[in-house]
Amino acid sequence: MTESEVNRAVQYVIASTSYGRETVAEVIRTGLAELTVLATTSSLQAGKETILEYVCQWTIKRTGYPEPLVREVLGYAGRWLDAMYEMLAREHQELY
Repeated sequence: MTESEVNRAVQYVIASTSYGRETVAEVIRTGLAELTVLATTSSLQAGKETILEYVCQWTIKRTGYPEPLVREVLGYAGRWLDAMYEMLAREHQELY
């Protein structure tokens, strides 16, 4: 993801929750960083739910934020990512 896309995800989550920008940005960036590491260094074959659970638990430990906060922020960020994927898939069907 580009920095612009990360910032848009942060804005989306801020608008959807009561958490501050710094908190949301830290949770999203931490979660995305671990997803990147998994994608580039792991041969793990797991479903989306398993991977999301791992990233959620890792983010909780890494940031020290409570589980409900991390789950909510990553949940909203995930919905934003899903919506972006669907939009891109519709606009660029030849790529998918």
